[in-house]
Amino acid sequence: MTPTRSWTKWCYIALFSALSLGSPQAQGSEKEKQTPTKVAPAKAEKPAFKPLIFPSKDGLSLRVDLYAPHKDPKTPFIVLFHQAGWSRGEYRTIAPRLNRMGFNCMAVDQRSGGTINGVINETAKRAKGSKLPTEFVAAKPDIEAALLYARKQLAKGPLLAWGSSYSAALVLQVTGEHPNIADGVLAFAPGEYIRTRGKDWIAKSAANITVPVFVTSAKDEADNWKGIFEAIGSHRKTSYLPKTQGNHGSRALWRKFKDSPGYWVAVTKFLDKHFPRNRKAAANKKTNEDVPAKRKPASKEKPQVQ
Repeated sequence: MTPTRSWTKWCYIALFSALSLGSPQAQGSEKEKQTPTKVAPAKAEKPAFKPLIFPSKDGLSLRVDLYAPHKDPKTPFIVLFHQAGWSRGEYRTIAPRLNRMGFNCMAVDQRSGGTINGVINETAKRAKGSKLPTEFVAAKPDIEAALLYARKQLAKGPLLAWGSSYSAALVLQVTGEHPNIADGVLAFAPGEYIRTRGKDWIAKSAANITVPVFVTSAKDEADNWKGIFEAIGSHRKTSYLPKTQGNHGSRALWRKFKDSPGYWVAVTKFLDKHFPRNRKAAANKKTNEDVPAKRKPASKEKPQVQ
């Protein structure tokens, strides 16, 4: 074979190889390697709570989150009220833990409040939009309405009122004024905050309380509620102060605070003593750690209007 023919042959071979590699058939396997495997989207988790709306005593719509995994209608029920400038979001990790301890709960937006933990106070927003008063004492009808609604619609067993800061003062006042509205009270950092009603308005009402009462606060806030605690008429009252500084209101129970376990131990002891519940659920409670519910996007489910 002449050099010219040999060179021509190799040119044809090279050209054929290049065309074969560039063809769709040759590239298909490479594309398959580069194409990522499609993964089915994860199913959205159901919220730990059920949104509800019902009217306050003056008709203003109250937004609440219902945490009620226990089906026994006699399960002890706690109505949770937030502190000043906040919302039902104060209880996003507290309520699930109370569920694990054997309680059903309802976290309420009062008309005096704002936003916390990314949760907007919808009741306060409506009140402002309607140009209604939003000072502390204006939230009293909301607290009364929430407790009455829970008693009538949700709780066939013991009903507890739980307040934080100004709402702690109001649950003491309301429970003293209406003896049958609640079967127990937990007050986190109460005080005589409603000065427009007098310097001892809360203490005077608290004198009529006969149900079990638990009071706590940050270490340096004891003087705010000392007089109220002494005035409480119930012989089943107890208090707790941390050895450390502690925190104001129900946020004292948030896991991010190192002294929260002490608060939880005190709360658990009070609840165990006065409000026994399903032993299987109670046996699963955790007293030294707070495992929050998984955070997820806000539920698109519309609140039920009652």
